[in-house]
Amino acid sequence: MSTLSSANADSGFASEITSQYVIFTLDGQRYALALDTVERIVRAVEVTPLPEAPAVVLGVINVEGRVLPVLNLRQRFLLPHRDINLDDQFMIAYTGSRDVVLVIDETVGVIERDPSQIIAPNLVAAGLKHINGIVQLDDGLVLIHDLEKFLTQDEERTLTEAIGRAR
Repeated sequence: MSTLSSANADSGFASEITSQYVIFTLDGQRYALALDTVERIVRAVEVTPLPEAPAVVLGVINVEGRVLPVLNLRQRFLLPHRDINLDDQFMIAYTGSRDVVLVIDETVGVIERDPSQIIAPNLVAAGLKHINGIVQLDDGLVLIHDLEKFLTQDEERTLTEAIGRAR
């Protein structure tokens, strides 16, 4: 993974209270997650369907003995459906309550930003419940997503039940 580090240009050193974000793409659009929620990024593999899982769940994969749900970011972000292909990547991340796998097109890198450089989502539009903030890069904006708000309570419950039945 390439690194896109950004230091404080005025002082010559990075701020002590900066946050790091992993930038990835889907259909050419860039998104980001807090680096501390991302375990690793691996190549895409075959996904096993999970009966009675929420629609946002594509299925499950086995990662070193852990059965992890594969979440459909395309559906949640209202992007056109596309089957998983060999060029895709899987981002293994933590939602706050469980480890999950996100299907992404490509990892762009890691950026570091001071909180003052993050635009609050409510300053852009109301109701951006999955967005933690927006960051301006030299060539455009990146939406920072909040994985803790990705699944609704009903989806979380249904997913837990479906995984329990599958075991």
